[in-house]
Amino acid sequence: MAMARVSSGLAYPDRFYAASAYAGFGGSPNSSSKGVTSKFSNDVALLLYALYQQATVGPCNIPKPRGWSPVEQSKWTSWNGLGNMASTEAMRLFVKILEEEDPGWYSRASNFISEPVVDVEMNHTSKTELFNKNEVTLPETQTIPTQNGTSVETQDKGIVVEGLGIVDVFDQWVAPSVSGTCPKPRYEHAAAVIDNRMYIFGGNHNGRYLSDLQALDLHKWEWSKIEVKENSEAPLKVAPCAGHSLIAWEGNKLITIAGHTKDPSELIQVKAFDLQTYTWSTMKTYGKPPVSRGGQSVTVVGTSLVIFGGQDANRTLLNDLHILDLETMTWDEIDTLGVSPSPRSDHAAAVHADRYLLIFGGGTHSTCFNDLHVLDMQTMEWSRPTQQGKIPSPRAGHAGVTIGENWFIVGGGDNKSGVSETVVLNISTLAWSVVTTVEGRVPLASEGLSLVLSSYNGEDILVSFGGYNGRYSNEVNLLKPSQSSLSSTTVGTPALDRTSGAQHAANGARDVEIDYDAGQDGKIREISMDNNEAQTVKVDEGSEHSIMALKAEREELESSLSKEKSESLHLKQQLLEAESRNADIYKELQSVRGQLAEEQSRCFKLEVDVAELRQKLQTMDSLQREVEILQRQKAASEEAYAKQKESSGGVWGWLAPNNKAA
Repeated sequence: MAMARVSSGLAYPDRFYAASAYAGFGGSPNSSSKGVTSKFSNDVALLLYALYQQATVGPCNIPKPRGWSPVEQSKWTSWNGLGNMASTEAMRLFVKILEEEDPGWYSRASNFISEPVVDVEMNHTSKTELFNKNEVTLPETQTIPTQNGTSVETQDKGIVVEGLGIVDVFDQWVAPSVSGTCPKPRYEHAAAVIDNRMYIFGGNHNGRYLSDLQALDLHKWEWSKIEVKENSEAPLKVAPCAGHSLIAWEGNKLITIAGHTKDPSELIQVKAFDLQTYTWSTMKTYGKPPVSRGGQSVTVVGTSLVIFGGQDANRTLLNDLHILDLETMTWDEIDTLGVSPSPRSDHAAAVHADRYLLIFGGGTHSTCFNDLHVLDMQTMEWSRPTQQGKIPSPRAGHAGVTIGENWFIVGGGDNKSGVSETVVLNISTLAWSVVTTVEGRVPLASEGLSLVLSSYNGEDILVSFGGYNGRYSNEVNLLKPSQSSLSSTTVGTPALDRTSGAQHAANGARDVEIDYDAGQDGKIREISMDNNEAQTVKVDEGSEHSIMALKAEREELESSLSKEKSESLHLKQQLLEAESRNADIYKELQSVRGQLAEEQSRCFKLEVDVAELRQKLQTMDSLQREVEILQRQKAASEEAYAKQKESSGGVWGWLAPNNKAA
């Protein structure tokens, strides 16, 4: 999907004005040109000038006078070439270019901060109060060695976040200053949080799948690469993949499931990374695994993983539902009731109250969706409830996390551009609202970004990483939801739990008044009525009977589920015993095969000997026939000789006729 890149410039205003003062913009009439060229090349100086003008004044609407000097014409051309670029994007690019050209500028900027920033050519003063020494405190710096032996001056990572106060900003995406070696830019990776560390695995970078495992310390904001060790018992090399899922499990394991690979397997594989031994292993599963796929959703429900949809190796879109029980490691394909969501991939999924599975958005090869589907996992029936509020636009490749009853959705694309709004769904009322909107082309409006939930100083924060919208990203952004974002803005009856109305009525009703307090930065607070003013609602006998029947049915289902789990464990034990017997039989079979191979070898030798004997026997038969022929010839000769002797009277008879003749 073609995506539009957006900027994180909203986090840069203070840094931008400090950078512009350091670079020489404002302070003297010629500082915007001479001050910059003294530090940078002409091309860089012109670009910085144009970005500064775009950020502080806006797009260039001044005609190009013919009488300007070549320098002024170049400045006008650079500024005018930026078009309608957003001011926040210009701020971000200004700071980025300055940091690339002069990495240590921030530590030396204290000499410039006290000067007001004045754009003389446009006679425009820009936030001089930001440069008062009493209001801005520069973080300390430290020197850290790099891999090539050089030293780089950087800000103290423990002070940057506190000094800038970025985590204290509500409902705005901000970019923390991170240290360490950043991972490669990527999208379609997977992320999970364990012990205040965000782990990033795999992804797609420039069309190639990745297999590295990276970790970001969410307190120090420091990246580190996890060095994987080889498992001596069962060596395993994890194939590079993208479009997979990463699940934190048992406090020290990362489970990766499914995903696209260069040489895909026929069925889904489940692998685990042990954070204690730093080794990968393949998790043995039972039952029939689903077909291999990527772009699916994997949701943790109790001790099970619920897998929905995705796209297989043949690019066939799926809408099947499978459950993997992590206690028995058994697969189960679920037959559902109602109308299932259409086949799709790159959607978002969430679970509410360990009962309701929500599916939002996703896409096919040509279409994106903004539909919402709910699966009641007790009845296994799909429904498509009515959404309230401002329904988000169609999207795919977005990411989401839940905080209580609030489901936050970030990023995604619609085949044309990236989605700039961060939205939240109150799951209880199914009411959508917009939390914030980013401007420009930043990773927060990307496809394939990751989103995790962490905490900072005891408060929830959303952490996003990576994405693609025409450019691969490795940026980290944070959002701290305000109380208003975590509260329902639409009054209504809970849409998922059909029995919750009677249950809430039994507990009494509470009137809530929403009051807007301008002095508290627009926060919304709930004012509860006194208990003695609360109205009570009596539940009729029919409702009570219905509740009791539902409770009895639930207990029966739980009992049935417990029996099925017990039976599953028993079957697993039998399977293990059968596998043990099969192993012994296999060993015996191998022994018999070895003996058979030896017998076959001896048989072959005997066959060779027999062939040789047959050949010799044939030769003897031939000789015997020749002897018989010679014997017959000899007998015939002797017989002829005897006859001749008898007819001639012997020697004297033969001699006598001769004498007579004489």
